[in-house]
Amino acid sequence: MKYFKFSALILAGSIFVAGCDADASKGNDEKDERIQALEQRLALMEQNQMTVPANTQSVQAADPSSLGAFQFNEIEHDFGTIEEGKVVEHTFKFINEGQAPLIMSNVAASCGCTTPDYTKTPVKPGEEGFVKVVFDSKSKSGVQSPTVSITANTQPSVTRLRLKGTVNSKNTASTAPAMGPVKR
Repeated sequence: MKYFKFSALILAGSIFVAGCDADASKGNDEKDERIQALEQRLALMEQNQMTVPANTQSVQAADPSSLGAFQFNEIEHDFGTIEEGKVVEHTFKFINEGQAPLIMSNVAASCGCTTPDYTKTPVKPGEEGFVKVVFDSKSKSGVQSPTVSITANTQPSVTRLRLKGTVNSKNTASTAPAMGPVKR
């Protein structure tokens, strides 16, 4: 009886393995067909004979005559070490060295502690513009490096300016009573 059960188990296993092999060879045939179809599509694309779907966007290189170009004296300003609560500001000046008026479409700070102001009118080639950055160190301590991202008609389209420095925290020990372990 044990021999019969064992033989039935071996037979079932061999049928399963044979079925898997058939499925595997069927899967390999499908893979081969897909690979061949992809290779044919690739060949058509290389020959520029494949039609481009209507909903795709084409990307073209920007015409240099339509771009402005930032030329900053500095893109990073170190405000040094300040006390918590102090407000520092720095004006980054630039010259448009591009062939078209430079238009800043968005100027955004990396956090709420930093406020940017900037030249809002187009800056003609050869003219000067600015980005003023104000950093409020209230509730900040330690090393700080807020950034301002400028989106403009430049290549690359986003330019980042950075302030950096250290904020010393207020000494709260002198204004509050010392806390320690409670004795009972």
